Amino acid sequence: MESSVARLPGNIQTSLMSTSVLGLVRASHPEPAAAVTLVAGLLAVGVGHRPAGVVTVVLVVLASQLAVGWANDALDAGRDSAVGRTDKPIPAGAVSRRTVAVGAVLAALATPVLALSTNPTAAAWMTAGLVSALLYDWPLKSGPASVLPYAFSFGTLPAFVVLALPGAPAPPVWLVAAAACLGAGAHFANVLPDLADDARTGVRGLPHRIGAAGSRVAAAVLLLAATGTLVLGPPGPPSGVGLAAVVTAVVVPPLSWYGGRGAASSGRRPVAAFRAVMLVALIDVVLLVTSGRVV
Repeated sequence: MESSVARLPGNIQTSLMSTSVLGLVRASHPEPAAAVTLVAGLLAVGVGHRPAGVVTVVLVVLASQLAVGWANDALDAGRDSAVGRTDKPIPAGAVSRRTVAVGAVLAALATPVLALSTNPTAAAWMTAGLVSALLYDWPLKSGPASVLPYAFSFGTLPAFVVLALPGAPAPPVWLVAAAACLGAGAHFANVLPDLADDARTGVRGLPHRIGAAGSRVAAAVLLLAATGTLVLGPPGPPSGVGLAAVVTAVVVPPLSWYGGRGAASSGRRPVAAFRAVMLVALIDVVLLVTSGRVV
């Protein structure tokens, strides 16, 4: 027996499929997913992966980002509908919750399989980071430990990239610590636009408990700590470019919050704070790649 979709005219089927694909892309949180994947790819180049290794790192990290993004939207679909989040594809009807959930499961299963093409140690760290990120989606998102999955999962990312090299060299402690600080800062920045909506649906993570002002301070301090660790952690004196990156980490967050106020006043979601974190992360990784001070 044919499905109802199969009985539709061809042009309507194509339109529905295109809408679903676009909905899946939107449900994956494409902006942070692309940024994190790009950072991982640049870091892979910086630590000395060959082109095939860089491609493997990118595919593994992309799969993990898709799994986390899709799981987040599938689990949050009810809350998003309750607060009228029509910018989200599931409440907007662009894609079904079941389709997004299936995509999350497939991407989550693909992540360790792809990671095993490097070596078991690297794959274990990548899988641990994925599990941690999924635990944020449920149940840690609504508790005081909500920042821990962000810190741990971001910390495992450079660990995986370095361990995926031939011989599985140990990742520098300063690199893992910087990534953990960056991840924790990203958590506080990412939650800022949703504090009010989250409060209405019972989400009480750490940023909600310390409030908007406290979250801004936490994000700024952690972002500066991440950049400072990347600049001062490697052996040798810091470069002028590194010091410029520290200045950037000081200046960008306040500017982003000012821009976010303008977005909020015009009725748009103030996502500038999270974009600032991604911008500084990209600058930091470019600094590492060009300085050759990673491993």
